Amino acid sequence: MMSFTSDQWVIVALIFVLGLLVGGFLFSGGGRKWKTRYREETTRREAIEREHGERAAAWETREKEWREQDSLRAAAAKNRPADEARLEEERRIEERRIADRRDDPAI
Repeated sequence: MMSFTSDQWVIVALIFVLGLLVGGFLFSGGGRKWKTRYREETTRREAIEREHGERAAAWETREKEWREQDSLRAAAAKNRPADEARLEEERRIEERRIADRRDDPAI
């Protein structure tokens, strides 16, 4: 294994200190930068979550309306023959009334 001389140790220490200084200058003011980026990301995430919640609520209300419409359609389809029979009966009654009026000599 190689052993360093004292001159080499001084050079290694100077390179280390130079690295610290260069790193410090490159990242100076970085504390404020990452905090602002973090806050912006947090507000953006909250806005996206709010939009997602609103969309989910809108879809739930739409789905509820669609289910209600489907159930009303199904109920109308089931009651259609009964409604037609009722309408036919009302038509017959009205025709009898008209016929009775025609036969009535007081008119």
